Amino acid sequence: MRYSVRNLSSNGLLAVLFLGWWILKLVQAGFTGLADDEAYYWLFARSLDWGYFDHPPVTALLTAMGDFVGGALGIRLFFTVLQPLALYLFWTLIRPENPTRRDAVLFFLICFSLPVAQLYGFIATPDAPLMFSVVVFLWAYRRICTAETPLNVCLLGMAMALMAYSKYHGALVLVFTVLSNPKLLKRPAFYLSGVITVILFLPHLVWQYQNDWVSFRYHLVGRNGFFEWNNLTDFIMNLLLIFNPFFVWFYIRGWGKGEYAFRPLQRALCFNVIGFILFFSFSSLRGYVQPQWVLPITYGLIMTVFGYARINGKAYRFVYRSALALSVLMIPVRYVAIFNPFGIKFEIFDNEKSYSQIAECADGRPVLFASSYATASKYLYYTGNSVYSQPNVNYRTSQWQFYDFDRDMTGQEVLVEIPDEYIDASTPFITLENGKSFHYGLVSDFHPVREVTMSFSGTVPEAVNPGDVISGNLLVRNPYPYDITIGADSLKLEMLWGRNKEQFSEYDVYPGIAVIPSRDSISLPLSFTVPERLQVKPRYGNPDGNLTYRVGFALRYGPLSAWIQSEEWKVTLCH
Repeated sequence: MRYSVRNLSSNGLLAVLFLGWWILKLVQAGFTGLADDEAYYWLFARSLDWGYFDHPPVTALLTAMGDFVGGALGIRLFFTVLQPLALYLFWTLIRPENPTRRDAVLFFLICFSLPVAQLYGFIATPDAPLMFSVVVFLWAYRRICTAETPLNVCLLGMAMALMAYSKYHGALVLVFTVLSNPKLLKRPAFYLSGVITVILFLPHLVWQYQNDWVSFRYHLVGRNGFFEWNNLTDFIMNLLLIFNPFFVWFYIRGWGKGEYAFRPLQRALCFNVIGFILFFSFSSLRGYVQPQWVLPITYGLIMTVFGYARINGKAYRFVYRSALALSVLMIPVRYVAIFNPFGIKFEIFDNEKSYSQIAECADGRPVLFASSYATASKYLYYTGNSVYSQPNVNYRTSQWQFYDFDRDMTGQEVLVEIPDEYIDASTPFITLENGKSFHYGLVSDFHPVREVTMSFSGTVPEAVNPGDVISGNLLVRNPYPYDITIGADSLKLEMLWGRNKEQFSEYDVYPGIAVIPSRDSISLPLSFTVPERLQVKPRYGNPDGNLTYRVGFALRYGPLSAWIQSEEWKVTLCH
């Protein structure tokens, strides 16, 4: 019997279309260089755990699962699978009762027309598992709204746990879904699902407790910056770009126009669109919002355009034509992403050559990067050489803080990256193939001090004035199997004053020499006079007004960056 695509049902046709798209993703995934964060998540996958500094563990697990393939394709393999599965499952949730082949083609064209679907369909980031888990949650939500059976209660609990293990943004999907249907709060089945979620998520919560809730503190506080109008305008522009600016009119015109078999699901999707946009609009007032943070609204927008284009011939024709135009446009874009014929300087290009240059400069020495967690991860991936990423209070810390690779460098000559704030005209550097400059220096007999801890017996007031004196004893604990000498070999004991997203001022508060015995501690008397002006002028806020700073103590070794190693205080400098 003769068989062709014409014989396929709407579901079968859509499956074939997604299969073709997946094959295209595989080609792109295998031949496109790694982005910075992908190398960082590859680092996660080298040591699977229940949690990581930045994210829950699903991203690391998916990366590790593809290890048998190797290379960029292995890192991305299971991420390429998740998007077509998620979109097909979403189709089963919003398709009409009697879908036609025309409906299937329309749905595919809408998905294919979204730039965000083209980009996040093959790279290895937490967004792919989040998008998959959101659809699984919507599917389970629809089931439990229909029948509160024990099976559906378990499925909803598992779906919510999967969202939580994928990315913390999944909590917002749950919140906005509940807001769309407050009656859930009166249903015992919903709370039973929540209990199942907590039980399944408990290993991650234990990991967070054991690590001082590091991820939650970072995402809730560590990312905070200062108000800038361009953060809000960038957020709005990114929304328009990643969700296809040609569809904006249809998002508005088609809002609430489609007819769907299950209204609570439609309300949940609409509430998520509005909720995410409002939430991250307000978030942009305190820092930059990355465009992928709003990815869960994709499904609500697809539903809106799909529902409207089904009943509007002009909208259908526009979607069809725009998808064809995008298909043609993506051919040169994909070619450039793989071969880079124009020599574009971007993180996915020239990685192997660039990190080989650093390795040649190191000439067998270990390399210590200045807080660039992604750069250090790429260096490890492309060269396999000894490397560590030193935390930098002027930037942030990362998953590297949980590794002790720097201990393996003890006593060796180490090539260290010099942070921008310590660069001068005499600092040697090399220009890399990717267009960046790598400034470096040498430490002849490296002994890490990163794990030294400090506690201050004096009082650090909540507010100080210029001329005030902060004094007390600083107990410094040395966990290493060697003595540490403060004041020798450029090892300084500093008091740090600064704010997130700004450069810190650093003050040497112990001009003498002190030896901290191996695996022992000493108490040092300190006295610091608050200056009229800090060394570094603040970029945000009135420097002549009252500004609040992060204050703490740290050891800084030569040209290396520093991280607060004592308790941290919030201190307002008054004028």
